Amino acid sequence: MKLLLLVAAVLAVASAKYHVPRHVHIHPLSQKMIDVVNYMNTTWTAGKNFDGVSLKYIKGLLGVHKDNKKYRLPSIKHVVPNGLPDNFDAREQWPQCPTISQIRDQASCGSCWAFGAVEAISDRHCIHSNGKVNVQISAQDLLTCCDACGDGCNGGFPGAAWTYWVVDGIVTGGLYNSHVGCQPYTIESCEHHTTGKLKPCEGEVDTPQCVNLCETGYNVSYTADKYFGKKSYSIDNDEDQIRTEIYKNGPVEAAFTVFGDFVTYKSGVYRHVTGQELGGHAIRILGWGVEKGTPYWLVANSWNEDWGDKGYFKILRGSNECGIESEIVAGLPKL
Repeated sequence: MKLLLLVAAVLAVASAKYHVPRHVHIHPLSQKMIDVVNYMNTTWTAGKNFDGVSLKYIKGLLGVHKDNKKYRLPSIKHVVPNGLPDNFDAREQWPQCPTISQIRDQASCGSCWAFGAVEAISDRHCIHSNGKVNVQISAQDLLTCCDACGDGCNGGFPGAAWTYWVVDGIVTGGLYNSHVGCQPYTIESCEHHTTGKLKPCEGEVDTPQCVNLCETGYNVSYTADKYFGKKSYSIDNDEDQIRTEIYKNGPVEAAFTVFGDFVTYKSGVYRHVTGQELGGHAIRILGWGVEKGTPYWLVANSWNEDWGDKGYFKILRGSNECGIESEIVAGLPKL
């Protein structure tokens, strides 16, 4: 009983100290934001993720346009199987597909809409070919050549990215300077999180030019290197429908609203505690589970492995946290 009273007293002091209404303005990069989250929340832990960058820079990474809902794809409906597992991780379900375990880096560009798409598309080519088609689909090609997808590094529409895959196809391409595939990413990775092995990030970059060529030394033509989707679609805001889609077909792309507290995420199951809206962000959901009684989606971000939990985060499942369950897009590859 004494312990419970002590805990209650600590929380009361924290509340009095910080006065944290849900949408109060606390600078996302401040120590105060970290302290508030760690005092007021028990399902996730905050810490310092970004170092030496501005709030404007972080907002520039959030590349899902506000009117994204206008570009929603037609939805499909699954027959939900009996006995969906309580925990599911696509990395374990399809170990023959290495892209599922890959964390990419969008660098200083609001290209999350393209990254979430090509990451899940790469996974699905491998999954639906039983491991025979093991490729990295190019974020560079999608980012630079899809005019209908939006504004490149200034943001885009995830649904349009999946439609482009079906209609125009996307070539292969790996990480920056990897020389993997036809068009590897040309925007250099930088150290926006800590002082490390990469050069510091210095601000947003312009969208590279669309080039219908493969890099020198790649022995397949741009046209011949294209991979296509058979169909693209959205999934309704229904937890069982989303789980069934991932369980049957592989990781999906999702978009959600980022608030100030999210940038401090380190571990646990994220749910919005405080902070103002910063923008829309696209990511890849690859599984789900339950942690200490809290249901979550397992998510891969595209801010390299230094951010969050080695590039991943968990977010509350089943209550459309930050809109994440209402913005699911996916598709099936043409094999």
